[in-house]
Amino acid sequence: MILQESASAISTLLQRPIVRTGLLPHTVGAGAHKPPSTKDIPPVTLTNIPHIEAAVFKPYIKQAGSLYDAFQHAKEGIEDGGTQLFRRPQLSPRTDVSADYFNRSPQRRPSTFPNISKLDAHSPSPGSPPESPQFRRRTSGGPSRRAGFAVTPLSTIPNVYFEQDFHLENPRTFDIVSERSEIVRPPPGTNGSVGTPGYTGRKALATNAILQEKLSWYMDTVEIHLISSISTGSTSFFAALGSLRELHSEAAESVNKIRNLRQDLTKLDQDMAVGGLKIVAMRRRRENLRKLGDAVEQLREVVEAVAKCEEQVDNGDVETALAGLVQVQKLIAGESGSQPTIDDSKETSPQRRGLIDLRGIKALEGADNDIGLLRRRIGKGFEARFIEALLGDLRNHVDHVPPGTTFQRWDKASQRNRGHHTRVPSAFPAYLQLDESLRSKLKSNLDGLARSDCVMPATVAYRDGVLREIKTLIRRHLPSSSDDDTESTMSASTQGGRQMTQQEKSSILARNLRSLDAGDAEDMLKNMYANIGEALRRLGTQVKVLLDVTSSLQSAPGAVDVRSPLKSPNPRTTDGYFNSPAKGAVGPPSIQQEEVQRALDLSSLLGQAVDIAQAQITKILKVRSEQTTYLTLSRFLRYFTLNRLFADECEAVSGRGGTALKTLVNSHIKDFVHHFADAERQRMVQSMDADRWDAKDFGDSESLLLARVLEGSTKEVEAWTKDCLIWDEENTPEDQQPPNGALTNGNQVTKDKIRSATVDEQKYILPESAMTVLAGIENFEHLITGIPSMIQEITSSLLDHLKLFNSRSSQLILGAGATRSAGLKNITTKHLALASQALSFVIALIPYIREF
Repeated sequence: MILQESASAISTLLQRPIVRTGLLPHTVGAGAHKPPSTKDIPPVTLTNIPHIEAAVFKPYIKQAGSLYDAFQHAKEGIEDGGTQLFRRPQLSPRTDVSADYFNRSPQRRPSTFPNISKLDAHSPSPGSPPESPQFRRRTSGGPSRRAGFAVTPLSTIPNVYFEQDFHLENPRTFDIVSERSEIVRPPPGTNGSVGTPGYTGRKALATNAILQEKLSWYMDTVEIHLISSISTGSTSFFAALGSLRELHSEAAESVNKIRNLRQDLTKLDQDMAVGGLKIVAMRRRRENLRKLGDAVEQLREVVEAVAKCEEQVDNGDVETALAGLVQVQKLIAGESGSQPTIDDSKETSPQRRGLIDLRGIKALEGADNDIGLLRRRIGKGFEARFIEALLGDLRNHVDHVPPGTTFQRWDKASQRNRGHHTRVPSAFPAYLQLDESLRSKLKSNLDGLARSDCVMPATVAYRDGVLREIKTLIRRHLPSSSDDDTESTMSASTQGGRQMTQQEKSSILARNLRSLDAGDAEDMLKNMYANIGEALRRLGTQVKVLLDVTSSLQSAPGAVDVRSPLKSPNPRTTDGYFNSPAKGAVGPPSIQQEEVQRALDLSSLLGQAVDIAQAQITKILKVRSEQTTYLTLSRFLRYFTLNRLFADECEAVSGRGGTALKTLVNSHIKDFVHHFADAERQRMVQSMDADRWDAKDFGDSESLLLARVLEGSTKEVEAWTKDCLIWDEENTPEDQQPPNGALTNGNQVTKDKIRSATVDEQKYILPESAMTVLAGIENFEHLITGIPSMIQEITSSLLDHLKLFNSRSSQLILGAGATRSAGLKNITTKHLALASQALSFVIALIPYIREF
């Protein structure tokens, strides 16, 4: 039997109807459509799938077998319970035929359609193309029948139909859609094939009814889902559409109501509001005129108050002027308060009129500058009082403290630093004693400076004033920098009173400094050093007091910035002087305290003062370098002690070592030691050359020198340490060196009375040269005691001194040099004996010198 295909089948587009019996298609005429051959269709290269044995899948099947059985049991239970989730619809006889078709082998498919003839009765006409055995669209049955079935999910449709780049003309896509079916089956025996005629192992697309049924099934599934989605969204769509229409009608009604309301308001505005606004405007104008009159009156009071403040400043009454200026600022800001700068007859009560803020009006644009200038003038007045109080206290302290007291305090501090503690109780330093009147002055002046906003300028001015005062303390002890003799006076008169240049003044000052004798120069330095030291100590005390007063300072009412919030009182104090704050006082101004601390940095201020003082003193000492080198031993030791104590005091006060001053003093020490050694050498040579080598009486003065040398090996000699007591006026040494013969006791030396020197119970009869050597040894040890830092240089000079005595003695006695220098006729045994006694005496002193 020949099967008729459907008019809409894909195979009808490709070829004529084909007899299902396996016969060849009908012969077509020349004008008919020629079906495409295999050469016309591009071949599709397929991947060769390797053959895999069934035994490979046995482990997987064995593993998934239990899961599949459980799935089947669950599926059967659900179907028995009536659930439609996994239930498939009842297949029509066509479905059974299709299932039987799929279950048959390819060799049996063309001839195994036993029930196809029965189904052909439903075809439209016998002449239509035979219909392929596929599922028909189930349009019969009505909704009641569809309701009994579950909607087929879209997941049953292959994914290839949902791809975005789906194109049926793509050979690979077409091959997947057609399930690898052949478009035209080749005739038997084509391409030399041998075997079953017409069989290639693939289905023919024209006779693949199952594929057509699947495509129809996919279309039905998509259609059902579209209908379901449309039916689901139609309710909300039409509900939204109805709501939109209602909203549109309500909006139209609202627009009409608003239009009517605007018309009513326009009518009401024209009838009633315009007249009322005119009345309100007139009342406002009257109020503005009243305020303008009050503002003019307030401005007049401001002008008068400022004029009165300026008058008070000119008269020096800065406290009243500052209080009036604060009230002026309050008056400008529109704040009520007492008005002491206005006359009682012109005084206006705040209850009678209101005050307004005048800071924004054009008439007072320059008022801030004028008030600021007036405030600075007031601050200058407080600044002058502030500086005068502090500098006056500084000068008073310096003038009333004796230099001796200062040097004693320095010496005790130096001994403590060296570890030599004394049991003598120390007196309370004078620089720490403060008068309460100074505190009260500082408090009032700092309060005025704080309110006039001039704390920082005042502290800077005080700092500069202190540095100038240090220079003044040095300058007032210097000799005059102008010539006072008659010749200079006549010369100045003939020149018409021409002022000398700074270079001329410096030259005259240097000449006058060099002309000072040793005593006057020492007194000048002592006064300078003492005054500078006391000034530095008093300066440190003043700075501490200023910080103390500033920290406990209470700002007066009516501060400069009237809009700043008030602070609570601060009862902090150091000594209870300000335990009761002023009436109406508020918190301490922390900004002012920070300004004072920043401007009066104690270490920096004292450091600058010390640097200035040492720089000036260094210049003075450089001018007198030559005179310092030729000082006597005692004078130079006092000079060294004075500079050492001053340098230590400066370092203790400021923490700075004063390198320039120490370097200059050290150079003076080296020059003096060198000059002193040369002087002792010349003195000994002159004494030995003039010595006639006769026995001399070892008197009391020589015995005192020997006792000092022997005592110096075990303890300090009091006579040598007296030169360090620069504050003791009784120990002032003589400026002239003792003559060569001054070592004798002044008694008449006779041959009957000749005393000998005793060392370790050994007596020595000595000539004049031995006594000169003893005096030299005592001077060297004296110098070492005064300047311990130069012990190596001085010891080397002492050793050279002893070597010179030994060599010179040999030259004079053994070499008969005394016959030429002293006029001796010949060298006798007496001379040899005295020379031997002198050398033995020096040898006996060497152990004591070594232990010194």
